[in-house]
Amino acid sequence: MKTIRLRVGIALLFTSLMATTIATAQVTTPIIPTAPASSPVVGAIKDSAITPGTAATTVQDDANGATAHLDNAVAALGKGDKATTAKELETGISALEAEAQQKPTSFKDKLLAQATKLKALLPLIPTGALGNGVLGKAVSLAKLASGGNQLEGIMAAGSLLGKGSQLTGGLSNIGGALSALGGSSATTGQSLISTAMASVGKLNQGGLVAKAAEPAAKSQISSVLNFVKGAL
Repeated sequence: MKTIRLRVGIALLFTSLMATTIATAQVTTPIIPTAPASSPVVGAIKDSAITPGTAATTVQDDANGATAHLDNAVAALGKGDKATTAKELETGISALEAEAQQKPTSFKDKLLAQATKLKALLPLIPTGALGNGVLGKAVSLAKLASGGNQLEGIMAAGSLLGKGSQLTGGLSNIGGALSALGGSSATTGQSLISTAMASVGKLNQGGLVAKAAEPAAKSQISSVLNFVKGAL
């Protein structure tokens, strides 16, 4: 009797173990394969910061740089600072020559001629023989040539639409030089500049206003340039 009970117990234990094994196999969580890491696509555009390039030097920048040094030379001479006068004058002359070579127009020869005249004044600085009036007039003529070169360079680039600020700067430089020179011819030149300024001021307004003003602006600026050539 005991033997029968033992066999029955073993059979029941075996059956229980089998059932547990089957159940465990059924509820085991399947392993989901991990997606491979994406590799960079050849030729793909990377998201990188774009560093803006250095803008090319404009005619106006060249002209303003030259005239600033020339004005500094005149101011230094007025204070009796010979060393600064010579240094600023030399720097201004170099800037004028660079402007003439880099942005050549029909004013190139006139600009270089004024630079040569300024060079002739350099030996007079150490001796004290260079007067403010002489240097001031020479600088004004150089600024006149530089302003003409600047304006003609802008004109040669094509359309004047949207270039009102540049043109105003060039006209103002010429006007300032004429005021320093004085005389009846300066009055005539200032009148031409004022007329051109009125049209140039409309070029940045856009639309039909700017387009309508462009032909008049070109004609009036050409009159200013012809006047400047005659004054040089």
